[in-house]
Parts: sequence; structure tokens; C-alpha cells
Amino acid sequence: MNMNTNEAGFLAALKAAAGDKAVRTGAEIPAAALNDWSTEQGGAPLALVTPKDTQTVSAIMATCHAHGVAVVPQGGRTGLAGGAVPSEGCVLISIAGFDRIEEIDTASGLMVVGAGCILQRVQEAAAEAGFFFPLDLGARGSCQIGGNIATNAGGNRVIRYGMMRDLVLGLEVVQADGTVLSMMNRMPKNNAALDMKHLFIGSEGTLGVITRAVLRLHPGVAGANAALVALPDFAAAASLLQHAQKVLSGRVTAFELMWNDYYSAVLSETALRPPLAADHPLYALIEVQGADPDADRPVFEAMLESAFEAGTVIDAAIAQSQRETEAFWTLRDGIAELLSRRAPTINFDVSVPLARIGACVDEMRAALEAAYPSLGMLFFGHAGDSNIHLVAGPITELDPTGHGIETIVYGIVRDFAGSVSAEHGIGLHKKPWLSYSRSANELALLRGLKATLDPAGILNSGKVL
Repeated sequence: MNMNTNEAGFLAALKAAAGDKAVRTGAEIPAAALNDWSTEQGGAPLALVTPKDTQTVSAIMATCHAHGVAVVPQGGRTGLAGGAVPSEGCVLISIAGFDRIEEIDTASGLMVVGAGCILQRVQEAAAEAGFFFPLDLGARGSCQIGGNIATNAGGNRVIRYGMMRDLVLGLEVVQADGTVLSMMNRMPKNNAALDMKHLFIGSEGTLGVITRAVLRLHPGVAGANAALVALPDFAAAASLLQHAQKVLSGRVTAFELMWNDYYSAVLSETALRPPLAADHPLYALIEVQGADPDADRPVFEAMLESAFEAGTVIDAAIAQSQRETEAFWTLRDGIAELLSRRAPTINFDVSVPLARIGACVDEMRAALEAAYPSLGMLFFGHAGDSNIHLVAGPITELDPTGHGIETIVYGIVRDFAGSVSAEHGIGLHKKPWLSYSRSANELALLRGLKATLDPAGILNSGKVL
């Protein structure tokens, strides 16, 4: 807050804008609102506001803008980059009160929702209506659509359906000064000048507060064919993906890679049953969803058989039921348990051009082993869309701050012309490394956009740029 701002006067104005019951201060602010899923530490907020309609958000923003008070929008606080932690003296705006589904248009294949709607609720409502909302994250039961949009969330199915950006038809956004920008487009085709919703998708709350959205739905799926396969190297993985996409007409839903270090660790440190021996260099979980999985199965199995005959695949386990498919995914999702066992860790979410993933992982491994010989490393990721995850740790005595490890990894990502953030955003955690993936001219343009849309700099100030 500006030094000449009267705190009591501002809080009175805020309560007049939002209603007394919607404003909490001091000890009334729950501890959960002070953090997200990252390790970033924020400041002490002045207030937490929980509006339930767009007009109230508009009044709140106008009040904060007039008094020069910083605002931090919050969704489900499941982010991993510190984008939702409070700044000192800020007003937190929780969008949880916007947890509603307004409409499902079956003719157009779309859903209109409030930004506070929980992702899993969207998925379930789409399925009940005979559709499919493909975004899926481990935090599905608590993350909110507004946060998914603000971070341009990715997940396991990007290879087929794209990022969150590809699933949004329209948005309603409240700007820094309280102006309501209605862009609730419902058409896949709309070239009436620049599509401004894209300015806010992935902006991490720095350009506006997302309040409502029009989501694109896809035809419903009845199940999936899935297999866990062992591979000799990354070249074989890339070849298998290309082969599968060709044979299956581009319908591969997921292509997840697990290097041996990850696969072996998840088996040895959990009670999971090994579908394949743990002595292969690389493993891929490949999945193809469809309306009639039984009809698709012969083609899926023929694809794997031809890959096996070509020497691309060393071994394979094909799921015989939905339960076995879920067991394969439990292996891939076992990272949550590994993180708790290896804490403290440094966790990376990066991307490089798909063809160079194997070389990039090899270079990271060699560089980290040279600098920290006893450092544990786990490599895995959504390789079908160029995304690599690395968990390094425990780091307690090797590199307590993690800065040395980050310098090595992000330097290699920069050398491979990759991104320091594939899907988790920048927030606070990756802010020092943003220039590794964006040029000086790009950063200047981003700062110009920020200055235009938020001239007072109150929206999620200090984040991203």
C-alpha cells in the first residue's frame, strides 16, 4: 500500500465495495491463503476478499486501483511457481465463490462456467452431458478453472487436445481499474479483429482477474486402450510416437516417458506391482481414448506388434481392463509419493524440441553428476508434447538453496532453445530465469502490455516480470 494511504479508510471503502462479510483481515485470514503448492514465501496480506459475482470484483478492483493497493488473485492455490502467494500489504481476491456451471450447450459443444469452478466438477458435468473435457491434472479435485486458464495449464493430454488455451472459446475479465471486459465468445471461428482473450490466458493474474469462461467440449469417450512399453533409448521412443500417430490417425491421447531412474524408484519405494522388468533404459505409457475402445483394440495391438517386430519396442504390457489402465497411470503418478520420501528436492518443469529431448536429458544427467556425484535424479514427463520433468534431491547438504542445480539445468535448457517453464508458469520461482527463454525484445513487449493494461502495477505485482 502507498505510504500516504490511510489503511482504515481503505478497508472501510473495501468493505463498502465487497460487503462486510466478504472481507477478512488479520487473524481472520486462513493460513491456507498464504501459500500455494510451491515453496515460495509471500508477504502478509492486508485483507482477503471472497466475492461471488463480477460486479463485486469490479468494485473491489476499482477501489484498490483508486487507493494504489496491490491485488493478488487466487484460485485453488495448487500452482507450483508461487504465482498465488500474497505480496506484502496486498488484497487477496479468492474466486472460490464463482464455483458454478451456468450452461451446457450440447448443440455447440460448449460449457459456460464461473472461474471458481473446480476442474473435476467440469469434467464430471461434461461426461454427464455426453461430452469430454480433456484437461486433466493431479490437482483436479481442488484446482479451479480460472487458475487453469491464468496459467495455461497443460497436463497429460496436450498431445491430442492442446493446452488450456485450446479449450477456451471466451472469457470475462475484470481489468485493473474495475472495467469489465466481456469476451464471452461461443464460436470456434471469430476473426473480428484481435482475439484479446489470449492476452489473459497464461498471464498468471498480472493483466486481469478472470471471472467467467466459455469452455470447448469434445465428443465423449467410453474408455481407452493403453500399454506400458520398454524401449532401448529415446530415439526408439520418438520413432514409436511417430509410428503410433501414423497408424492411429493422430489419436494418441497420452505418451508419457519414464526413464529407468524414475521407474525403478517408483517400484522400489512404493508397493506397486511391476508390469515390466525394471532393467530397461526407458519406458513409455501410451494411451488412446475413444468412443469404442473394443473396436479400436485390434488396430492398437497391431501398432504395437509392428513396433515390436521393428525392434523399436523391447517389451510391452497391454492393459486388459480399465483397472489395469489405471494401474499404469498409478506408476506414472507415483511422483507424489517419491517427492515426500526425497524431500527437500528441486523440481523442474521444462520443455525442449521433441527430437532433442534424449540429448538434453543425457546432458543434464552428466552435468549434474559431475557437479553433485551423489545427487539423486528422476526423469519423466509428457514427452509427446516436449515436456520433461526432473526431480533432483534430496539437496539438503549438496545445494541447500538449489541455486547451483537450477543454474546447470536452466543453462542447458537455454542452450537447447527450450523453455524454463513447460506448463507450471513463472510466478516468483522462475522469474530469475525467464530471460533464458524470452528475448530482450519479447520481455520489453510484455512489460509494455503490463504498463498498458495495469498502469498502476497493482495486479499480482512482482510476479512473472
